[in-house]
Amino acid sequence: MAGYKLSVMEKIGFGAGDMAVNVVISSMMLIITFFYTDIFGLKAADVAILFLVVRLIDAVTDPLMGMITDKFTTRWGRYRPYFLFMAIPFGISVFLTFSTPDLEYNGKLVWAYATYIFVTLMFTAVTIPYISIIGVLTDCPKERLSANGYRLFFAKIAAFLVTIIVPVLAAQWGEDQLAAGYQAAMGLMGAMASLLFLFCFFNTTERLQHQVETKPFFSQLKLLLKNDQWLILCAVCVTGTIGYVIRGSVAAYYAKYYLGGDAALLSAFLSTGVVAAILAMVASTWITKHHCKVKLFRQSQIVVAVLSVLLFVLVKPGDIWLAFVLYFLLSFVVDLHAPVFWSAIAEAVDYGEYKTGQRVSGLAFGGISFCQKAGMGIAGFVVGSLLAFFDYQPDQVQSEFSLLGIALMLSVIPGFFHLLMGLLMYKYKITDSFYQNMGAGHLKPATPEQASAAQWMNAK
Repeated sequence: MAGYKLSVMEKIGFGAGDMAVNVVISSMMLIITFFYTDIFGLKAADVAILFLVVRLIDAVTDPLMGMITDKFTTRWGRYRPYFLFMAIPFGISVFLTFSTPDLEYNGKLVWAYATYIFVTLMFTAVTIPYISIIGVLTDCPKERLSANGYRLFFAKIAAFLVTIIVPVLAAQWGEDQLAAGYQAAMGLMGAMASLLFLFCFFNTTERLQHQVETKPFFSQLKLLLKNDQWLILCAVCVTGTIGYVIRGSVAAYYAKYYLGGDAALLSAFLSTGVVAAILAMVASTWITKHHCKVKLFRQSQIVVAVLSVLLFVLVKPGDIWLAFVLYFLLSFVVDLHAPVFWSAIAEAVDYGEYKTGQRVSGLAFGGISFCQKAGMGIAGFVVGSLLAFFDYQPDQVQSEFSLLGIALMLSVIPGFFHLLMGLLMYKYKITDSFYQNMGAGHLKPATPEQASAAQWMNAK
């Protein structure tokens, strides 16, 4: 293997791209449900349907974008041009999504659908190239893992900025002007995201050129369905995202209603989870130098399930300090797996080529992105439906039944999905040693097609 080593600056540039992406991801996971119900004034049940419907669009756009990145190459490379040309539209879409024109209720729904679809399309246009680019920056598993450590560190910085700046800055407009406050705060975040994508473009280099498949969509899909390890990652992505988004979406409600906090406490509670996640990125990079990354993935998610139960059982309404401590621990452990997951995708693509003799890259990354957004859509639908079921009333004192639902959605319900995620990883076999043996030819292909693919791995 050539094992291209990435400079610190290039890793920072790579991380800047995910920082830009996570301005949207963090807002979608942490504040948009709260924004739609408590700021924009939409009904929880309508928000649930909105999240689910938009995900149906992703079923088309994500694989399509993956195939587009496979088909076209420019003088800047296969993936980097999208960071250059889509940076400004991406920032504008964020601003519009958090704008709240004074309309009748049906008009508000139309605006919410239009802007949420727009931001989703812009998100797809930059995210599919971004998650694909790691496969052409370097072919070294350790460098990919390290780069993803940088990436996820910067992603959590973005989440931290969203959670600490947006609620506090929005509150500066006053209780009667929160809508304008959120628009301004998220407009600032959108502008920052545009600049970060441009920084990513100018500080990364596409070194590797893989021979990608030019087969029709269904032929590529058939190849992907033969890649059992990629299918496992898809299932892991969906279940993990559901758990993560349910917890993140209800955290603002938990801080405001279950803990009885104001805007400052809401911001502090969300930020506590993000700070823990940032520290988890650093810890994960160190732990995987001494411990099997796949075992870390499995074990951390099982611990998350245990901590989730403890959070539900031990914390009562108003127990602020205990809630902060357990939420910090939970948020730290849950994100230990993140660098491992995102480096695993590129290795699963290599495994698929080894197994079938044909490489499917763009659709593979597009499929993972779709799984992530499918998980987000399902989670959004679940949160909206459960808020309605537990009789949640925006900006009012909640009943005991409503508080019970909010507590369950922060703890036990997402914990169950993380448990599934950890158990699924026991089916995943591409450890560092497996990947190295595959590349060195120590694993014997079972078919002539695999033998042909093994020659490619050996050439690396």
